[in-house]
Amino acid sequence: SMTFDFSSSSLKEKVTVKTYVDGDTTHFYVPTTISETGVLKARYLAVNTPESTGKIEEYGKTASNFTKQTLLGAQEIWIESDNEIWNKDSTGGRYLVWIWYLPSGETQYRNLNIELLQNGLAIASNSGQNRYGTTALAAISQAKTEKLNIYSGQKDPNFFYGDAQELSLKEIRLHLEEYSGTKVAFEGVVYRDNNQGVYVEEYFEEDDMYYSMYVYYGFSAPAKVLDALTVGNRVRVVGTLQYYETGESYQVSGLTYKLLKPKDPSNTIKLGDGFEGAYPEISAQDFNNKKVSIDFETEDDETGEVTVETKEFLFAELSIGSSISMNNLVVTNVFTTTNEESSSYGAMTLTCKCNGYTIKVRTDVLYDENKKVVTQDAFLGKTINVKGTIDCFKGEYQIKLFSMKDVEIK
Repeated sequence: SMTFDFSSSSLKEKVTVKTYVDGDTTHFYVPTTISETGVLKARYLAVNTPESTGKIEEYGKTASNFTKQTLLGAQEIWIESDNEIWNKDSTGGRYLVWIWYLPSGETQYRNLNIELLQNGLAIASNSGQNRYGTTALAAISQAKTEKLNIYSGQKDPNFFYGDAQELSLKEIRLHLEEYSGTKVAFEGVVYRDNNQGVYVEEYFEEDDMYYSMYVYYGFSAPAKVLDALTVGNRVRVVGTLQYYETGESYQVSGLTYKLLKPKDPSNTIKLGDGFEGAYPEISAQDFNNKKVSIDFETEDDETGEVTVETKEFLFAELSIGSSISMNNLVVTNVFTTTNEESSSYGAMTLTCKCNGYTIKVRTDVLYDENKKVVTQDAFLGKTINVKGTIDCFKGEYQIKLFSMKDVEIK
Protein backbone atom coordinates (compact mmCIF):
# COMPACT_ATOMS: atom_id res chain seq x y z
CA SER A 1 0.00 0.00 0.00
CA MET A 2 1.04 3.62 -0.56
CA THR A 3 2.43 5.75 2.21
CA PHE A 4 2.32 9.53 2.51
CA ASP A 5 5.94 10.71 2.46
CA PHE A 6 6.08 14.07 4.24
CA SER A 7 9.79 14.45 3.38
CA SER A 8 9.41 14.24 -0.43
CA SER A 9 10.07 17.24 -2.71
CA SER A 10 6.37 17.78 -3.58
CA LEU A 11 4.33 20.58 -1.98
CA LYS A 12 1.88 19.61 0.77
CA GLU A 13 -0.82 21.49 2.63
CA LYS A 14 -3.29 20.52 5.32
CA VAL A 15 -6.78 21.64 4.22
CA THR A 16 -10.46 21.67 5.18
CA VAL A 17 -13.39 21.27 2.80
CA LYS A 18 -15.36 24.30 1.65
CA THR A 19 -17.55 22.62 -0.99
CA TYR A 20 -18.17 19.06 -2.16
CA VAL A 21 -18.66 19.35 -5.92
CA ASP A 22 -18.52 15.81 -7.34
CA GLY A 23 -16.41 12.65 -7.42
CA ASP A 24 -13.18 14.26 -8.62
CA THR A 25 -13.58 17.93 -7.70
CA THR A 26 -13.60 19.48 -4.23
CA HIS A 27 -13.02 23.05 -3.08
CA PHE A 28 -10.71 23.40 -0.07
CA TYR A 29 -9.81 26.26 2.23
CA VAL A 30 -6.07 27.01 1.84
CA PRO A 31 -3.69 29.81 2.89
CA THR A 32 -3.77 32.87 0.58
CA THR A 33 -0.11 32.17 -0.25
CA ILE A 34 -1.35 29.21 -2.37
CA SER A 35 -4.53 30.77 -3.79
CA GLU A 36 -5.35 34.48 -3.48
CA THR A 37 -9.00 33.78 -2.68
CA GLY A 38 -8.16 31.41 0.18
CA VAL A 39 -10.02 28.68 -1.74
CA LEU A 40 -8.37 26.04 -3.92
CA LYS A 41 -10.55 24.31 -6.50
CA ALA A 42 -9.00 20.85 -6.53
CA ARG A 43 -9.21 18.55 -9.56
CA TYR A 44 -8.01 15.09 -8.56
CA LEU A 45 -4.95 13.83 -10.42
CA ALA A 46 -5.07 10.55 -12.40
CA VAL A 47 -8.86 10.11 -12.15
CA ASN A 48 -11.96 11.00 -14.09
CA THR A 49 -15.23 10.16 -12.34
CA PRO A 50 -18.58 10.09 -14.19
CA GLU A 51 -20.66 13.29 -14.14
CA SER A 52 -23.10 13.96 -11.29
CA THR A 53 -23.72 17.71 -11.39
CA GLY A 54 -24.87 18.50 -14.94
CA LYS A 55 -25.82 15.67 -17.28
CA ILE A 56 -25.97 12.77 -14.85
CA GLU A 57 -23.96 9.69 -15.87
CA GLU A 58 -23.93 6.09 -14.62
CA TYR A 59 -22.01 5.75 -11.33
CA GLY A 60 -21.65 9.56 -11.13
CA LYS A 61 -23.70 9.91 -7.95
CA THR A 62 -22.05 6.82 -6.47
CA ALA A 63 -18.59 8.32 -7.04
CA SER A 64 -19.69 11.72 -5.71
CA ASN A 65 -21.13 10.13 -2.55
CA PHE A 66 -17.97 8.03 -2.07
CA THR A 67 -15.75 11.13 -2.15
CA LYS A 68 -18.02 13.13 0.14
CA GLN A 69 -18.49 10.36 2.74
CA THR A 70 -14.76 9.59 2.74
CA LEU A 71 -13.77 13.20 3.40
CA LEU A 72 -16.57 13.72 5.92
CA GLY A 73 -15.19 10.81 7.93
CA ALA A 74 -11.58 12.05 7.82
CA GLN A 75 -9.89 13.60 10.84
CA GLU A 76 -7.25 15.21 8.61
CA ILE A 77 -7.02 16.03 4.88
CA TRP A 78 -3.85 16.97 2.97
CA ILE A 79 -3.36 17.98 -0.65
CA GLU A 80 -0.10 17.17 -2.45
CA SER A 81 1.28 18.56 -5.71
CA ASP A 82 2.61 16.20 -8.36
CA ASN A 83 6.00 17.97 -8.44
CA GLU A 84 7.69 20.98 -6.79
CA ILE A 85 4.93 23.48 -7.69
CA TRP A 86 1.12 23.74 -7.46
CA ASN A 87 -0.03 22.92 -11.00
CA LYS A 88 -3.22 24.24 -12.60
CA ASP A 89 -5.31 22.20 -15.05
CA SER A 90 -5.92 23.19 -18.68
CA THR A 91 -8.83 25.44 -17.66
CA GLY A 92 -6.54 27.54 -15.48
CA GLY A 93 -9.14 27.61 -12.74
CA ARG A 94 -8.39 24.40 -10.87
CA TYR A 95 -5.35 22.84 -9.27
CA LEU A 96 -4.29 19.26 -9.98
CA VAL A 97 -3.63 17.52 -6.68
CA TRP A 98 -3.40 14.26 -4.79
CA ILE A 99 -5.79 13.95 -1.85
CA TRP A 100 -4.52 12.26 1.32
CA TYR A 101 -6.74 11.69 4.31
CA LEU A 102 -6.48 10.19 7.75
CA PRO A 103 -9.58 8.12 8.57
CA SER A 104 -11.06 8.74 12.00
CA GLY A 105 -9.23 6.78 14.67
CA GLU A 106 -6.45 5.55 12.33
CA THR A 107 -2.75 6.43 12.02
CA GLN A 108 -2.14 5.54 8.36
CA TYR A 109 -2.89 8.16 5.67
CA ARG A 110 -4.80 6.94 2.61
CA ASN A 111 -4.93 8.30 -0.93
CA LEU A 112 -8.40 9.11 -2.21
CA ASN A 113 -7.39 9.34 -5.91
CA ILE A 114 -6.10 5.77 -5.80
CA GLU A 115 -9.15 4.54 -3.86
CA LEU A 116 -11.52 5.96 -6.50
CA LEU A 117 -9.62 4.00 -9.17
CA GLN A 118 -9.40 0.90 -6.98
CA ASN A 119 -13.17 0.89 -6.41
CA GLY A 120 -13.97 1.26 -10.12
CA LEU A 121 -15.50 4.71 -9.56
CA ALA A 122 -13.23 6.51 -12.03
CA ILE A 123 -11.65 5.91 -15.40
CA ALA A 124 -7.99 6.61 -16.16
CA SER A 125 -6.91 10.20 -16.82
CA ASN A 126 -3.17 10.38 -17.62
CA SER A 127 -2.95 7.89 -14.78
CA GLY A 128 0.48 6.50 -15.67
CA GLN A 129 2.35 9.79 -16.16
CA ASN A 130 2.71 11.11 -12.63
CA ARG A 131 4.23 10.65 -9.18
CA TYR A 132 2.09 7.61 -8.31
CA GLY A 133 1.57 6.32 -11.85
CA THR A 134 2.50 2.71 -11.17
CA THR A 135 0.10 2.47 -8.23
CA ALA A 136 -2.67 4.22 -10.20
CA LEU A 137 -2.39 1.73 -13.07
CA ALA A 138 -2.34 -1.19 -10.63
CA ALA A 139 -5.50 0.19 -8.97
CA ILE A 140 -7.31 0.37 -12.34
CA SER A 141 -6.21 -3.14 -13.18
CA GLN A 142 -7.50 -4.38 -9.81
CA ALA A 143 -10.92 -2.75 -10.34
CA LYS A 144 -11.18 -4.35 -13.78
CA THR A 145 -10.19 -7.79 -12.46
CA GLU A 146 -12.68 -7.56 -9.61
CA LYS A 147 -15.33 -6.09 -11.98
CA LEU A 148 -16.20 -3.20 -9.66
CA ASN A 149 -18.80 -0.50 -10.45
CA ILE A 150 -17.88 1.06 -13.83
CA TYR A 151 -16.12 -2.19 -14.81
CA SER A 152 -18.84 -4.49 -13.43
CA GLY A 153 -20.95 -4.77 -16.56
CA GLN A 154 -23.89 -4.29 -14.16
CA LYS A 155 -26.41 -1.48 -14.13
CA ASP A 156 -25.79 1.29 -11.59
CA PRO A 157 -28.48 0.90 -8.88
CA ASN A 158 -28.45 4.69 -8.34
CA PHE A 159 -29.11 5.51 -12.00
CA PHE A 160 -32.37 5.50 -13.99
CA TYR A 161 -32.17 3.92 -17.43
CA GLY A 162 -34.87 5.42 -19.61
CA ASP A 163 -35.50 7.69 -22.58
CA ALA A 164 -35.31 10.87 -20.48
CA GLN A 165 -32.15 12.96 -20.21
CA GLU A 166 -30.88 12.62 -16.62
CA LEU A 167 -30.05 16.19 -15.58
CA SER A 168 -29.63 18.39 -12.55
CA LEU A 169 -31.99 21.31 -12.02
CA LYS A 170 -29.01 23.63 -12.42
CA GLU A 171 -28.12 22.08 -15.80
CA ILE A 172 -31.71 22.57 -17.03
CA ARG A 173 -31.84 26.19 -15.82
CA LEU A 174 -28.55 27.05 -17.52
CA HIS A 175 -29.54 25.44 -20.86
CA LEU A 176 -33.30 26.04 -21.15
CA GLU A 177 -33.35 26.53 -24.93
CA GLU A 178 -31.09 23.54 -25.53
CA TYR A 179 -33.41 21.19 -23.60
CA SER A 180 -36.70 22.78 -24.68
CA GLY A 181 -39.06 20.11 -26.04
CA THR A 182 -36.89 17.37 -24.48
CA LYS A 183 -37.99 14.71 -22.02
CA VAL A 184 -35.97 15.45 -18.89
CA ALA A 185 -35.56 13.86 -15.46
CA PHE A 186 -34.38 15.70 -12.36
CA GLU A 187 -34.59 15.62 -8.56
CA GLY A 188 -35.62 18.20 -5.98
CA VAL A 189 -37.91 19.14 -3.11
CA VAL A 190 -41.55 20.13 -3.66
CA TYR A 191 -42.10 23.30 -1.62
CA ARG A 192 -45.30 24.83 -2.99
CA ASP A 193 -48.46 23.70 -4.76
CA ASN A 194 -50.12 26.34 -6.95
CA ASN A 195 -52.44 26.42 -9.94
CA GLN A 196 -52.36 22.72 -10.98
CA GLY A 197 -48.61 22.54 -10.50
CA VAL A 198 -45.80 22.56 -7.98
CA TYR A 199 -42.52 24.38 -7.48
CA VAL A 200 -39.53 22.04 -7.07
CA GLU A 201 -36.17 23.36 -5.85
CA GLU A 202 -32.67 21.99 -5.23
CA TYR A 203 -29.67 23.48 -3.42
CA PHE A 204 -26.29 23.63 -5.19
CA GLU A 205 -23.41 24.01 -2.78
CA GLU A 206 -20.96 25.26 -5.41
CA ASP A 207 -23.09 28.39 -6.06
CA ASP A 208 -24.63 28.54 -2.57
CA MET A 209 -28.11 28.97 -4.06
CA TYR A 210 -31.26 27.15 -5.11
CA TYR A 211 -32.36 26.30 -8.64
CA SER A 212 -36.00 25.59 -9.34
CA MET A 213 -38.59 24.49 -11.88
CA TYR A 214 -42.37 24.78 -12.04
CA VAL A 215 -43.89 21.35 -12.70
CA TYR A 216 -47.39 21.40 -14.20
CA TYR A 217 -49.49 18.32 -13.40
CA GLY A 218 -52.78 19.59 -14.84
CA PHE A 219 -56.24 18.11 -14.39
CA SER A 220 -55.60 14.54 -15.40
CA ALA A 221 -52.42 13.52 -13.57
CA PRO A 222 -52.38 9.94 -12.23
CA ALA A 223 -53.02 9.64 -8.47
CA LYS A 224 -49.49 8.26 -7.95
CA VAL A 225 -48.01 11.39 -9.54
CA LEU A 226 -50.14 13.66 -7.34
CA ASP A 227 -49.06 11.67 -4.25
CA ALA A 228 -45.41 12.04 -5.24
CA LEU A 229 -45.80 15.81 -5.76
CA THR A 230 -47.01 16.45 -2.19
CA VAL A 231 -45.37 19.49 -0.60
CA GLY A 232 -42.44 18.36 1.57
CA ASN A 233 -41.54 15.38 -0.62
CA ARG A 234 -38.25 14.88 -2.38
CA VAL A 235 -39.13 13.75 -5.90
CA ARG A 236 -37.79 12.53 -9.18
CA VAL A 237 -39.71 14.35 -11.89
CA VAL A 238 -39.87 13.03 -15.46
CA GLY A 239 -41.59 15.19 -18.06
CA THR A 240 -41.14 17.46 -21.07
CA LEU A 241 -39.55 20.89 -20.72
CA GLN A 242 -41.60 23.50 -22.54
CA TYR A 243 -41.91 27.25 -22.82
CA TYR A 244 -45.28 28.38 -21.53
CA GLU A 245 -46.22 31.56 -23.42
CA THR A 246 -48.93 32.81 -21.05
CA GLY A 247 -46.65 32.65 -18.03
CA GLU A 248 -43.56 33.81 -19.96
CA SER A 249 -41.63 30.95 -18.39
CA TYR A 250 -40.44 27.38 -18.80
CA GLN A 251 -42.19 24.50 -17.10
CA VAL A 252 -42.10 20.71 -17.11
CA SER A 253 -45.33 18.89 -17.95
CA GLY A 254 -46.64 15.60 -19.35
CA LEU A 255 -45.92 13.57 -16.20
CA THR A 256 -46.82 9.88 -16.24
CA TYR A 257 -46.96 6.84 -13.97
CA LYS A 258 -47.29 3.26 -15.19
CA LEU A 259 -49.17 1.44 -12.46
CA LEU A 260 -48.19 -2.00 -13.67
CA LYS A 261 -44.53 -0.93 -13.91
CA PRO A 262 -43.69 0.89 -10.65
CA LYS A 263 -39.97 0.75 -11.48
CA ASP A 264 -40.36 2.22 -14.97
CA PRO A 265 -37.77 5.04 -15.37
CA SER A 266 -40.38 7.33 -16.95
CA ASN A 267 -42.46 7.40 -13.74
CA THR A 268 -42.50 10.54 -11.61
CA ILE A 269 -41.81 9.16 -8.12
CA LYS A 270 -41.37 10.13 -4.49
CA LEU A 271 -37.81 9.67 -3.16
CA GLY A 272 -38.37 10.82 0.42
CA ASP A 273 -40.44 13.09 2.67
CA GLY A 274 -40.19 15.44 5.64
CA PHE A 275 -38.53 18.25 3.65
CA GLU A 276 -39.59 21.89 3.45
CA GLY A 277 -39.03 24.98 1.35
CA ALA A 278 -35.77 26.74 2.16
CA TYR A 279 -37.03 30.36 1.99
CA PRO A 280 -33.52 31.82 2.33
CA GLU A 281 -33.59 35.47 3.39
CA ILE A 282 -32.36 37.81 0.68
CA SER A 283 -31.70 41.53 0.90
CA ALA A 284 -33.42 43.95 -1.48
CA GLN A 285 -30.00 44.95 -2.78
CA ASP A 286 -29.03 41.36 -3.64
CA PHE A 287 -32.44 40.67 -5.17
CA ASN A 288 -31.97 43.61 -7.54
CA ASN A 289 -28.24 43.51 -8.21
CA LYS A 290 -26.48 40.32 -7.12
CA LYS A 291 -24.53 38.58 -9.88
CA VAL A 292 -23.60 34.88 -10.02
CA SER A 293 -20.58 33.67 -12.02
CA ILE A 294 -21.01 30.29 -13.72
CA ASP A 295 -18.27 28.31 -15.47
CA PHE A 296 -19.22 26.63 -18.74
CA GLU A 297 -16.80 23.87 -19.76
CA THR A 298 -16.35 22.58 -23.27
CA GLU A 299 -14.18 19.62 -24.13
CA ASP A 300 -12.51 19.31 -27.52
CA ASP A 301 -13.55 15.90 -28.90
CA GLU A 302 -10.19 15.33 -30.58
CA THR A 303 -7.66 16.67 -28.07
CA GLY A 304 -9.66 16.27 -24.84
CA GLU A 305 -8.55 19.81 -23.97
CA VAL A 306 -11.05 21.52 -21.67
CA THR A 307 -11.77 25.23 -22.00
CA VAL A 308 -13.83 27.25 -19.55
CA GLU A 309 -15.94 30.29 -20.26
CA THR A 310 -17.23 32.20 -17.26
CA LYS A 311 -20.57 33.97 -17.66
CA GLU A 312 -22.34 36.30 -15.25
CA PHE A 313 -26.06 36.13 -14.51
CA LEU A 314 -28.42 38.07 -12.31
CA PHE A 315 -29.11 36.02 -9.19
CA ALA A 316 -32.88 36.52 -9.62
CA GLU A 317 -32.76 35.21 -13.19
CA LEU A 318 -31.01 31.97 -12.21
CA SER A 319 -33.04 31.32 -9.07
CA ILE A 320 -36.43 32.07 -10.61
CA GLY A 321 -39.13 29.80 -9.19
CA SER A 322 -37.18 29.15 -5.98
CA SER A 323 -38.31 30.08 -2.46
CA ILE A 324 -37.32 33.39 -0.91
CA SER A 325 -37.99 35.50 2.16
CA MET A 326 -37.49 39.25 2.52
CA ASN A 327 -37.99 41.40 5.58
CA ASN A 328 -38.83 45.03 6.38
CA LEU A 329 -40.51 45.98 3.11
CA VAL A 330 -42.39 49.27 3.38
CA VAL A 331 -45.48 49.19 1.14
CA THR A 332 -45.64 52.56 -0.66
CA ASN A 333 -48.19 51.77 -3.37
CA VAL A 334 -50.81 49.10 -4.13
CA PHE A 335 -52.31 48.25 -7.51
CA THR A 336 -55.38 45.98 -7.43
CA THR A 337 -56.64 44.02 -10.46
CA THR A 338 -60.23 45.27 -10.82
CA ASN A 339 -61.24 43.54 -14.05
CA GLU A 340 -63.98 41.12 -12.94
CA GLU A 341 -63.39 38.95 -16.03
CA SER A 342 -59.77 38.33 -14.97
CA SER A 343 -58.78 35.18 -13.09
CA SER A 344 -56.65 37.43 -10.89
CA TYR A 345 -59.56 39.76 -9.98
CA GLY A 346 -58.70 41.09 -6.50
CA ALA A 347 -54.99 40.20 -6.71
CA MET A 348 -52.56 43.00 -5.85
CA THR A 349 -49.13 44.30 -6.78
CA LEU A 350 -47.43 45.90 -3.78
CA THR A 351 -44.65 48.36 -4.58
CA CYS A 352 -42.27 48.35 -1.63
CA LYS A 353 -39.18 50.20 -0.50
CA CYS A 354 -36.37 48.58 1.43
CA ASN A 355 -33.03 50.24 2.16
CA GLY A 356 -33.43 52.53 -0.84
CA TYR A 357 -34.35 49.72 -3.24
CA THR A 358 -37.71 49.07 -4.89
CA ILE A 359 -39.21 45.58 -4.68
CA LYS A 360 -42.51 44.48 -6.17
CA VAL A 361 -44.62 41.82 -4.48
CA ARG A 362 -47.35 40.26 -6.61
CA THR A 363 -50.07 38.54 -4.62
CA ASP A 364 -52.61 35.88 -5.46
CA VAL A 365 -56.13 36.77 -4.34
CA LEU A 366 -55.60 36.74 -0.57
CA TYR A 367 -58.15 35.71 2.06
CA ASP A 368 -58.17 36.38 5.79
CA GLU A 369 -59.08 33.79 8.44
CA ASN A 370 -62.79 34.59 7.91
CA LYS A 371 -62.47 33.78 4.17
CA LYS A 372 -62.87 37.47 3.27
CA VAL A 373 -60.82 38.94 0.42
CA VAL A 374 -57.91 41.01 1.76
CA THR A 375 -57.75 44.50 0.20
CA GLN A 376 -55.05 47.15 -0.11
CA ASP A 377 -55.96 48.71 3.25
CA ALA A 378 -54.25 45.77 4.97
CA PHE A 379 -50.92 46.68 3.34
CA LEU A 380 -50.66 50.33 2.29
CA GLY A 381 -48.15 52.21 4.44
CA LYS A 382 -47.32 49.09 6.47
CA THR A 383 -43.97 47.31 6.91
CA ILE A 384 -44.12 43.63 5.98
CA ASN A 385 -42.04 40.44 6.03
CA VAL A 386 -42.83 38.04 3.19
CA LYS A 387 -42.13 34.46 2.14
CA GLY A 388 -42.76 33.62 -1.48
CA THR A 389 -41.35 32.61 -4.85
CA ILE A 390 -39.04 34.50 -7.19
CA ASP A 391 -41.17 35.45 -10.18
CA CYS A 392 -40.83 37.47 -13.39
CA PHE A 393 -43.43 39.73 -14.98
CA LYS A 394 -42.70 41.53 -18.28
CA GLY A 395 -38.97 41.10 -17.74
CA GLU A 396 -39.02 42.44 -14.19
CA TYR A 397 -38.20 40.24 -11.19
CA GLN A 398 -40.65 40.27 -8.31
CA ILE A 399 -41.74 38.19 -5.33
CA LYS A 400 -44.90 36.12 -5.70
CA LEU A 401 -46.98 35.94 -2.48
CA PHE A 402 -49.53 33.12 -2.32
CA SER A 403 -51.21 33.33 1.08
CA MET A 404 -51.71 35.50 4.16
CA LYS A 405 -49.91 32.77 6.12
CA ASP A 406 -46.73 33.85 4.35
CA VAL A 407 -46.81 37.52 5.28
CA GLU A 408 -46.21 39.23 8.59
CA ILE A 409 -47.64 42.74 8.84
CA LYS A 410 -45.77 44.76 11.44
